[in-house]
Amino acid sequence: MGNSYAGQLKSARFEEALHNSIEASLRSSNLKCPSDMKSKADLHGGEPPGQELMNGHSSNYQVELEDDDDSDSSSPPLPYLQTPAPDDCCTLDGFCQAGKDLRLVSITTEPIEVPAGFELVGAKSPSVPEHILVCAVDRRFLPDENGKNALLGFSGNCVGCGEKGFRYFTEFSNHINLKLSTQPKKQKHLKYYLVKNSQGALCKGPLICWKGNIPILHSYYISVLQCSDLFSDNVLLRTVCHSFCHSSLSLLRLYMLNTHYNYCCSLCLFGCSVSTAMNSGPPKKRHRSWHPNSLVPVPPTAVSVPAIRLVLGVSSPQPPVAGVLQPQPVSAGETVIVPDSLLNSSGVRPVILIGHGTLPYFYGNVGDIVVSPLLVSCYNNSQLTEKTLETLGLNSSQLLCVETMILLTLQYLARLGSVQIPLREELEQIVLKAMLCCPRGPAISPSQLPWLARLESSVSGGSVQVMVTHNSLGEGIAESLRSLSEGPHNQKCLPTYVVIICASKMSGSEFCVLVLGKYQARALAEGMLTTNEFLKEISYELITGKVSILASHFKTTSLGDNLDKQLVRYQRRRKGQVIQPFQSDGTYHIHSQEAASMSPPSDRAELLCKVFQIYPTQLSVARSLLSQVCSIADSGTQNLDLGRFCKVDFLVLVPPSHILVHQTAQRIRQSGVLVDLGIEDVCTAHQKSDKYVVRLDGEVHAKMEAFMRKVKQNPYTLFVLIHDNSHVDLTSALSGSVCHGELQGLADRVVNCQEVLDAMNLLVLQVSCFPHTLQTRQSRISIHNEVHWPSNESLLLYFGLRDYSSSLQWGVASPILRCDDAFEKMVHTLLERHPHLHSMVIRSYLLIQQYTEAMMALTSSPSLRDHITPETLAMVEDLINAPSREGSQGRGHMLLVRVPSLQLAMLARERLEDVRDKLGLQLCFAVLLGSPASELNLHRNFTSRLKAWRGCENGDWVPHTYEDLEGLPCIVILTGKDPLGETFPRSLKYCDLRLIDSSYLSRTALEQEVGLACTYVSMGVVQEPKNAMAPRESEGEKATTSLNDGEELERPQSNGSAATRTSGSFPENGVSSSDVADSCQKPSTSTCPPEGAITSDISTVTLTQGFKQECDSLASQLSSNPSKRPIILSRAAYNLLAGESGSQLSSFSLLPHADVAWSSPLRPLITHNLQGAEQSIYYRQWTIARQHHADYEAPSVPHPRRLLLSGPPQVGKTGAYLQFLRILFRMLIRLLEVDVHNKELNVTTLGNTQLPDIEEVRKLPFDPYPRDPKFRKASPVYTDKMPKCLKEGESQTSAKRETKSIRLSRFAAHNAFHHCEQCHHYCEAGPATQLSECTFHAFTFCSSMLGEEVQLQFVIPKAKEHHFVFSQQGSHLESMRLPLVSTKDPDVFKSPIFTPTTGRQEHGLLNIFHAMEGAIHLHILVVKQFEMPQYRKYWPNHILLVLPAMFNSAGVGAARFMIKELSYHNLELERNRLEEQGVHRQDVWPFIVMMDDSCVLWNTHQTADSRYSCEEVDFNLRVNSSGLLLCRFNYFSLMKKHIPVGGNHDFVVKPKLMEIENPATISPSQYVCAPDSEQTLLDAPAQFLLEKFLQSCSHRLFPKAVQNRNNPVLAIDSYLNISPEVRISVCYINSRPHSTNLNHQGLLFSGLLLYLCDSFVVSGLLKKFRFLKGATLCVICQDRSSLRQTVIRLELEDEWQFRLRDEFQTANCSEDRPLYFLTGRHV
Repeated sequence: MGNSYAGQLKSARFEEALHNSIEASLRSSNLKCPSDMKSKADLHGGEPPGQELMNGHSSNYQVELEDDDDSDSSSPPLPYLQTPAPDDCCTLDGFCQAGKDLRLVSITTEPIEVPAGFELVGAKSPSVPEHILVCAVDRRFLPDENGKNALLGFSGNCVGCGEKGFRYFTEFSNHINLKLSTQPKKQKHLKYYLVKNSQGALCKGPLICWKGNIPILHSYYISVLQCSDLFSDNVLLRTVCHSFCHSSLSLLRLYMLNTHYNYCCSLCLFGCSVSTAMNSGPPKKRHRSWHPNSLVPVPPTAVSVPAIRLVLGVSSPQPPVAGVLQPQPVSAGETVIVPDSLLNSSGVRPVILIGHGTLPYFYGNVGDIVVSPLLVSCYNNSQLTEKTLETLGLNSSQLLCVETMILLTLQYLARLGSVQIPLREELEQIVLKAMLCCPRGPAISPSQLPWLARLESSVSGGSVQVMVTHNSLGEGIAESLRSLSEGPHNQKCLPTYVVIICASKMSGSEFCVLVLGKYQARALAEGMLTTNEFLKEISYELITGKVSILASHFKTTSLGDNLDKQLVRYQRRRKGQVIQPFQSDGTYHIHSQEAASMSPPSDRAELLCKVFQIYPTQLSVARSLLSQVCSIADSGTQNLDLGRFCKVDFLVLVPPSHILVHQTAQRIRQSGVLVDLGIEDVCTAHQKSDKYVVRLDGEVHAKMEAFMRKVKQNPYTLFVLIHDNSHVDLTSALSGSVCHGELQGLADRVVNCQEVLDAMNLLVLQVSCFPHTLQTRQSRISIHNEVHWPSNESLLLYFGLRDYSSSLQWGVASPILRCDDAFEKMVHTLLERHPHLHSMVIRSYLLIQQYTEAMMALTSSPSLRDHITPETLAMVEDLINAPSREGSQGRGHMLLVRVPSLQLAMLARERLEDVRDKLGLQLCFAVLLGSPASELNLHRNFTSRLKAWRGCENGDWVPHTYEDLEGLPCIVILTGKDPLGETFPRSLKYCDLRLIDSSYLSRTALEQEVGLACTYVSMGVVQEPKNAMAPRESEGEKATTSLNDGEELERPQSNGSAATRTSGSFPENGVSSSDVADSCQKPSTSTCPPEGAITSDISTVTLTQGFKQECDSLASQLSSNPSKRPIILSRAAYNLLAGESGSQLSSFSLLPHADVAWSSPLRPLITHNLQGAEQSIYYRQWTIARQHHADYEAPSVPHPRRLLLSGPPQVGKTGAYLQFLRILFRMLIRLLEVDVHNKELNVTTLGNTQLPDIEEVRKLPFDPYPRDPKFRKASPVYTDKMPKCLKEGESQTSAKRETKSIRLSRFAAHNAFHHCEQCHHYCEAGPATQLSECTFHAFTFCSSMLGEEVQLQFVIPKAKEHHFVFSQQGSHLESMRLPLVSTKDPDVFKSPIFTPTTGRQEHGLLNIFHAMEGAIHLHILVVKQFEMPQYRKYWPNHILLVLPAMFNSAGVGAARFMIKELSYHNLELERNRLEEQGVHRQDVWPFIVMMDDSCVLWNTHQTADSRYSCEEVDFNLRVNSSGLLLCRFNYFSLMKKHIPVGGNHDFVVKPKLMEIENPATISPSQYVCAPDSEQTLLDAPAQFLLEKFLQSCSHRLFPKAVQNRNNPVLAIDSYLNISPEVRISVCYINSRPHSTNLNHQGLLFSGLLLYLCDSFVVSGLLKKFRFLKGATLCVICQDRSSLRQTVIRLELEDEWQFRLRDEFQTANCSEDRPLYFLTGRHV
């Protein structure tokens, strides 16, 4: 009976059922007496062990359900004489003797008092079968959920009159007028529990389980009508009545119909009757008539078993009572008795497709029928909401009537092919198109419907028949079943579908579909089972011996010979010789010992070409993931603070597959990511890579606990939990169980546990090639956090699911996607012979025979060739002969055979190995069982062959992954419920998926099987016959174009660890030693090469490619240029994958996953063009998670730190997320690093002088030379002691300022992206309401420089108002407080800090909390008016000083000037204010700090006009000439960050009017023009244009000064850079009285520069200076009028000659206020 497989079953319940089944079979063979059974019942808790098991002689394979009234006695029922009621009592049916109504329909809403410990139950009276009578019964006398523990006797109350204390059911039945003709029994007449629905109305509930033979869900004690609260399906739950198995394995399932609240919803209970009934034991309460030895068979039709009742939501002609849900009365005629032996006599188990209307109760042999809700959602228009209709472009007036939907169903069934089955999604699209094309359609009356229906069915050729009834659907069903059971003589003209229509004027049109086609009925019934269920069914059939008849059939060959005898005969004939494994034609025999000693030559060159790389697409995906992480951090929700992390760690969760664990660990090991992240060194990374991969099995909890401890203990490490192949198991933890030997719900327990959700330093990355089950309405992943694999491959050509489907249109003779029609014909023949077996069992046995006979035909029995399908023969022939072909060196192909059932896979492996060995092929190819639960087990001869090919010297090496089998000729029988993502070698050539049939009717289930064959192929492989693809760029060219990919490919070198420093020893995009994997996985301690010790072959290959090596499936598959892998499919799978080229919808239109449901019966059609984000949007709108799904009760808001990476199977996702980890770490290091300007300062050391000493400082000379690198090209300030290098000319330096990367310390300034607990109060942006907590204050003062009043605006947060002085009314800002010189507080920084900033609200280093070491300080940001809102948003706790609007286009010099003017004015105000309080004016602190927004670090905190450049030089010259003391710190270290954005960078000079298309480049000479000319005007500030013009063209203005250091240009009061290209020195003179200036006696100047000169510049001052003959003059003013007035006021025409053409202006329009200047020549 197949007990050899019992050890593979993990379910204790299953083993118990098996034990009971065997015991029941033994009992049924000799019919032991009930006394023996009674003794066994005592051992099993008072119940016979075989009570729930079917009689072994029955052929119906159904559960034995005995009725209650016949179980108490084996004698015929005795007549019962009821005591007549008293004359004054009521005897009306449905009323008690007190005259109170007991009918449920009457008292459904009335309050009923139920005493404690009592239950409301429903009784059935034979006189009023359509009503239920309400009773109150003591709960102790009712059975529990298992039908046990009910006390003998009775105790009940009447709910009508309230009489209590009925102690006998006979007495109680008289009181409620049951009027029985037989002995009253509570087991017979108390039928239902009564429950309340969501409206509080009493209604019929589940059946009372008196003997444990009907399963009852405990949750039925709540309202039956609250279906939406109990189940996830809001359309119609599947209704299954399937009896493939007998005993307790029968798949009796309870489902409820979730219908509209106006309609009735009844409980669907599927009972099964007794075929050959016998009493299984004595009753609990014996009567005198019962005898222990009497066995009376009871006819099945006489057994009143609980019935099947299906009530659909149908419109009733009479509106129901508002707010009351009433069960529909069932008349005596609405019952159907299923004939005995229906399956045996007809060879088909009919499937009833629910349509529209009320199905009858089913009695009798109900195990031989199946009721399916497959198409019912197509007819539920009432479930379409207004929003859904609007989305579909419909309105409620366009809904179709029932009659139209019946005709559409007929049209659909009539056009289905003979090997096609109805699909819900296909019919739904037909209904939707009908609604859009012809809303409602023509009115069809019930009288017209029958002949229109027959007209529609007439085109089917007899495959669709119409049966019309006028009373109920039950009549048509009963007649069809009766006709079907009459025997084979009626089977010749049997239709495929019978559409039963009940056209009634009273109840409206109703219909259902009876599927009688053998193929269609079997496919629909098997398709209703989940994968776990049909695998369990297959296991049961194998264990119990149901397959014995099928197995005996295959003991003979197709020629009728005994198979085993033929094999033994041939084995003896060989006499110990075997076929030579390679270097022969496959027919040469040698001795087995000689063959075993042969070994193929080693091919080390082949190994060296196996280079793993990161390809551009993988790098792009990794960057996309990094971008999403940055988006989470930048979202402002504080869900992720990247600034606090300095390390990256990770853990990969994979499905429970040993091979997948080894594969992922090998990827990690060869990628070198552990070394790159700095978490392992080079020597230990090889051994410890396994600990970073965890299987989701029983040991995952302990490993996850250790991982979460590490997460908590390392708050400054960013952990990434990678859930690979996350679509495999998404069962919720509450619904999880052990199913078919696998633990379910583990992923939910791990990934969705509260610890993982709450950890702020943990990212969850879910990776899937079929993410549809993660993309429902309840998804835990935000759609913005999805990263989809790009479809355009640049370097590689991926051949995936869409390519396989489209290949069918190429028109080639041998397509790569094939259906083995010959095999399908054999299957159909066997299916008709064995209707009781699951089709996969039949397919498996046939497949084993095909491979067996193919091997025999190629070796010992050539006559079998004609009996083998060509597909099978070609695959086996290629498998055997490929190793002996020239140049193969013994290498061959892999043949992958998919067998989902473990038991069938073990049977196949055992049988094929046995046949192979007896035919002498044991050294030609291997036969392996690919099970996720076990390691690869390969014979040592084949292991030696693999080691020889690889040149492996490690004697302990064995293959751990399928990729390790590269080149080995083998058959891999891949088993398991689902493929789990294992990568197969390049030598995989064929995929045999002929067992994947109609049981795989969801998109994920079907496409993941085909995904086994997907791979990268060479460019020349995919050439469509008619329109060949254009040639692509060569790999070398592509690699070259991708070399400048930035810093992500560069290994981080900043963490200071030895491992990281060594890993970065190669240049950018180079290779580190951690990348090159040892082919035999040798221990790193002994064989790992030192850093840089890479063979030249590998180095040449990798460096030529230009990309870092990466361990992934891409390069390993591509390097040998494999061609496309043919896939052999079943007919059902082929039709779905054929796509629109066939007659059915393609696979992408199916339900995306079995764990989700459609949210609406109608929805837009999904096409193959809908991919990536668009596909995700579609599934998120139109699918919902089922109740057992992990996302069913997910929070309404997606988790912020969860991402999804989706991509096709075998596309390289592992390499992409490993690269993501690498560049994530690189980015974190970059966040902790900063590029600072690398400049050297000439420092004068004063020995041991203690600074600051004012006298010593006065002795220091003023350095007039620009020292900052950005002024290196500026014109120097003249002095008579000019350095030699300046006098002789200095070489031109690079325009790019040098930078150096340094690691931030804890005292650094930060930008807006930094967040931590210490400075949270300092800069963190809070809720939007905080913005209103700032006050705006105007501060007005008179500027001596501008000669007018200036109004500045302060934005002061409430918490910073104490730094200011306000008027008594509190509204007027008077001054900014300044401390006293005498204040001694080390925790207070006394000088106000002003930071002018523009365009850097995010990147400016404006958070100086850590740089100030927490000291109290006053920090003011000086911003332009138009940028104030942005700075206020990012820095709500900072004081803002807003410049007037006139400075919006000004440079930083204007900001510094305004800071100086404001500080000077505020100092006077504070001195006056404090002087009134008795403080000396000299005691007020006079210093301020002006600090750039790019200052990173400094080591001391003590300090000493509208310009775009050189403002520091100009400022220092003004201060020095004013006699003020300039302090220079000899040991002041300042680091300024290189910030590429914002600041005062050059403007993009462009034309003001953009009508010009593709304008030419504008040169600096065009920045000025003659006044009122027609030259192109520019869109840039006038001051900027002037400065750039002077920097570029000053040699034209001052020709005498070019290369003339002895005759500088005289600049009065302002310094401008006038020579970036040629050396022109400037002599600065201050016009103010008592100014300190250079001695200009005897100095001849080559030019004069007057820039916006004020009243201090007079003609007498100018006459003090001497100029060369021909010296030039440049006078710059704000307008033409000022220019003329300046010339006149300074009497310039006396010594300078002017021409009309020498007047210029900046190229601005008048509204931009251009600057004007005049040039002249000295005479």
